[in-house]
Amino acid sequence: MTESGGIVREAMAGEVVLAVNGAERRIPQGSTLADLLASLELDARTVVVERNGTILRDRSSFASLDLAADDSLEIVHFVGGG
Repeated sequence: MTESGGIVREAMAGEVVLAVNGAERRIPQGSTLADLLASLELDARTVVVERNGTILRDRSSFASLDLAADDSLEIVHFVGGG
């Protein structure tokens, strides 16, 4: 059990608890950033991801980037229009 920002987070067996855009999210242990984006139905080509304060510029690494407990992700999705 860990505490982050005053919220006590306890993961169930086989899952990881992290923050996505400020909201708690539980994902299967061993999930990659690409897995998370797929579960959110987001295309890696149309988002910018910040992990623990660092902008991730290499989208080709998303499939091999394992997410860890207490990671904090900010995901910005680009929307086209006129």
